[in-house]
Amino acid sequence: MEKTFHMLLYRAFHAQRSYLRPFLGELGLGSGQPKILAYLAAQGPCRQRQLADYFEIDPAAVSRMLDSLEKGGFITRRVDETNRRADIVGLTEKGRAACEAWQGHCREEEALMLDGFTPEEQAKFAEYLTRAYGNLRRHKP
Repeated sequence: MEKTFHMLLYRAFHAQRSYLRPFLGELGLGSGQPKILAYLAAQGPCRQRQLADYFEIDPAAVSRMLDSLEKGGFITRRVDETNRRADIVGLTEKGRAACEAWQGHCREEEALMLDGFTPEEQAKFAEYLTRAYGNLRRHKP
């Protein structure tokens, strides 16, 4: 089979997901939920719309993820006093602990993925991925 960039990227993405997937269940999280926790840990409480915009996903999908995270005790929601139609989403201690554990697994996965790469190669790889993402975003249909 021809090794196109599309296929190489897909295979790397699939290998990454396969490595990390078992830890989701261990932490009581579903697919896509760790990124929400990581965003909240880094940025602090925010509106649901901000999450949807940042991750470029449908607000309804974010709402479903937040419902599940709230039921699991990972996040809280409160009414935004400046806009009563919007909720402010924040992490609970359980959510913060799950996020820290997840990020530890991600650091392990990155170390395995980048084994044998020099620091310069790692920096270039990050630059290439960032540029590829930017190229695709500029030409979004």
